[in-house]
Amino acid sequence: MKKLGFLAGLVLAANAHAAVETVPGEVLVKLKGTDKAALKSVMNNVGATLARTVKLSYGDVHVLKLDQKSNIKSVVKSLASDPSVEYAEPNFVYRAIVPEKEVNLQSLMAPLMQFGAPNDPKFGQLWGLDNTGENEPSRTQAGLVGADVDAFKAWEITKGSRAVKIAVIDTGIDYRHPDLKDNMLINEAELNGTEGVDDDGNGFVDDIYGYDFAGKDGDPMDGHSHGTHCAGTIGATHDNGVGVAGVMSEVSFLAVKFLSDSGSGSTADAIAAIDYATLRGVDIMSNSWGGGGYSEALKEAIERASEAGILFTAAAGNSGSNNDQSPHYPSNYDVANVISVAASTAQDDLASFSCYGRRTVHIAAPGHRILSTTKNGGYAVYSGTSMATPHVTGALGLLLAQEGRMPVAEVRERLMATSEPVGALRGRTINSGRLNAYNLLTNTRPERNEPNPSDWKTVALEQSWETSHPYGHNVNMERTFNVPGAKFMRLKISKYDTEKNYDFISVKNASRQVVEKVSGKGEGHVTDYVEGDTIHATFTSDRSVDAWGFVITEVEVQY
Repeated sequence: MKKLGFLAGLVLAANAHAAVETVPGEVLVKLKGTDKAALKSVMNNVGATLARTVKLSYGDVHVLKLDQKSNIKSVVKSLASDPSVEYAEPNFVYRAIVPEKEVNLQSLMAPLMQFGAPNDPKFGQLWGLDNTGENEPSRTQAGLVGADVDAFKAWEITKGSRAVKIAVIDTGIDYRHPDLKDNMLINEAELNGTEGVDDDGNGFVDDIYGYDFAGKDGDPMDGHSHGTHCAGTIGATHDNGVGVAGVMSEVSFLAVKFLSDSGSGSTADAIAAIDYATLRGVDIMSNSWGGGGYSEALKEAIERASEAGILFTAAAGNSGSNNDQSPHYPSNYDVANVISVAASTAQDDLASFSCYGRRTVHIAAPGHRILSTTKNGGYAVYSGTSMATPHVTGALGLLLAQEGRMPVAEVRERLMATSEPVGALRGRTINSGRLNAYNLLTNTRPERNEPNPSDWKTVALEQSWETSHPYGHNVNMERTFNVPGAKFMRLKISKYDTEKNYDFISVKNASRQVVEKVSGKGEGHVTDYVEGDTIHATFTSDRSVDAWGFVITEVEVQY
């Protein structure tokens, strides 16, 4: 694979404001059949050569190399119209969602150990597991006591099981790390077999600890640290007298490396990695990476994992943007097993860098200043939705250790319903909740004064509310919507086209507090809700660009 440059420490996440990266000159093609003549014809039609074929359990995906003068967009369009092609797309680039800053571990104070805590010497700094209000590394303000995953109470029920297999699909894992080595899934046939031979016949040579799809070999050692950091949060061993402790004390890790030591990888390697983990029969795949555009190949691989009953946790991204409007992949795929994770802080706020989305992000979890394992037996503090995701992965691992596998959609619903309601997450995740592992294990569902997603009813307005088309400068419009007896209300904006970030539709509750501002372009947008039977709404424009405007003909209510 052609290696792509990576600036360590840079927040990289797919969003509408950043260019979508692709491997230069490469296109992925999946044919409807296996006819070699059809493949040759397809390549001849676009002037491409075969770079390699990714052999998956459900068919082949071909990586075509284009002439340097070829335009990928036009080639993909041409291929998509070929009746022998199932799909064609660029070979997108994905990157580890790494922290904006890393805290120097040597500068950290070691808080006092809590009673009943594991004897791991750095446990006192793991605020995500037990938030004392004073144990956030390099804190600048007090944390909120109890704003954590409620690990101590969860551990009274279970600390995990090595029967639970979790694939960390990332930059690999330092499988010799003193906090991780006892929790690695060992392929005994390869360990005790002949080097250079596929002893277990699974198609992968010497995959003792997993596989490296970036380097195309059986050694998934982490030369970056990102994957190792994620693994430590999921399942660093408890009470071994070194380092930290994970959400799980016992787990079986499969190291699946598709991101190189520079932190980058491609769709071709990502789908091979996911298919490998599916074939190895893991229970959960943890994915703290993102990039690219919408990929049929990647979605198909995730769907195959879902059909096999495998959960797929995914970081929501670090660009601070709304995933409802600017999709982030793979966390935005609408597949039953995908769980999109935002990052919360020790103060129980949404982290400033975290992506969010009240329709696309399922839950938040601790992801700011998280101490965990790194390569070469080290430890460091990272921030990111990459760090939040393994908290969720570990909690789900505890659930499976206790109850065994369940339908993936059922697990996702339970995860959200048992989350801790947090005011700062209102409108930022689907149910405004932060991970609570104890609630998850006991199926404790906190009371929520919020609408049921399935109970919305549409009410047509007697008169639409809309601007002139186009609207003018310095417009200031206001309207009040009232539906007697309604407990919750929200607006349905049929169409809007306003100057983004300058001209706004503002939705306000009965006290005229703003619950959402809408700007830019869209159709069929449903706003955040207000409690009660009244919505106040305003539209304001500045004195510069005019646009088409908006039209609202319906509201949605629950009684």
